[in-house]
Amino acid sequence: MVRSLATMSSHASNPVMYAQQLDAPAPIEQAPLRWRQAPTPQPGPGQLLIKVAACGVCRSNLHMIEGDWVGNGVPALSPIVPGHEVTGYVAELGTGVEGFRLGDRVGVQPLWSTCEECEFCTTGREQLCHERRITGEHVDGGYGELMVATARHTYHLPDTLDIVEAAPLFCPGITAFGAVDKLDLGPGDRVAVFGPGGVGHMAVQFAVLTGAEVTVVGRSPEHLAVARELGATHTVEATDPQALAQVEDTADAVLLFAPAEAVTAQALRTLKWGGTLVSAVPLTLRGYPFDRAQTLRTSLLGNRAQMENVLSLAAQGKVRTVVERFAMSQAPRALELLKAGQLRSRAVLEAAG
Repeated sequence: MVRSLATMSSHASNPVMYAQQLDAPAPIEQAPLRWRQAPTPQPGPGQLLIKVAACGVCRSNLHMIEGDWVGNGVPALSPIVPGHEVTGYVAELGTGVEGFRLGDRVGVQPLWSTCEECEFCTTGREQLCHERRITGEHVDGGYGELMVATARHTYHLPDTLDIVEAAPLFCPGITAFGAVDKLDLGPGDRVAVFGPGGVGHMAVQFAVLTGAEVTVVGRSPEHLAVARELGATHTVEATDPQALAQVEDTADAVLLFAPAEAVTAQALRTLKWGGTLVSAVPLTLRGYPFDRAQTLRTSLLGNRAQMENVLSLAAQGKVRTVVERFAMSQAPRALELLKAGQLRSRAVLEAAG
């Protein structure tokens, strides 16, 4: 039997909701998203129905919407509701769900479900599960009034956090934490962050917490201003050759969040010999300088324990998100601004009410 919370929202008994749906990928300028009525989803065993409060806007959403990942089978549904960094309230409980109550404030990240049985799921590396399904890519996500989540991949949101501003903790937050956590940083170390956007602005804060000296390299003056606000010691404009030359061979570690070959090359020049580069984006390398004994590592999201750490740090006020709010119906506009590089940091879609 499914338990519902009728007082949370009339949607619990309403057969339809409103959502941004993608029928077929196309450039965002061609308006491929449709804000329209869709059937209200129903939670199955081990699942929750969430009344969405907010959903962050990720560049990977844009990649899917514009068809960049069709060759990889994404989107897996048509129509599909995008969005994978979601906060909201538990509106219904599917059978077998424990640890949640109706009305609980919760969050959902890109990792929607895993098999729970493979070598990765049983060793705290569930983000590497070969059976993983991604929120908003393999199943409907958070660009709507309601969504279904897997209880085992849903997180309680601390009461001290703003439910809208907390949404990016569930993608930029966990992605940045997972990347920084792969490094052994402390006072006296120097780390450089390339790509201070939605994920990068969180990585700056986690790196600062280690006591390391943080340099941020980026193209957007607004992104660099945010980095300084969040504790970066130095900022470098990526279009300034002289400034880039001054930071070459200075960083003990580099965090990479910009998937461009030229940026990767500059990041490696900034990295000291014997240093470590951690990338949370696809890498393209040409002429890799193996004789410098630099270590390359990649990072994908993070595990459940790391997600709880992110939420704890945010609840203590040690990290925060920098967001621009848009109504859920304005998702296309937020995506257009993201594509044009005109967002200060992270766009968040806010549900009505």
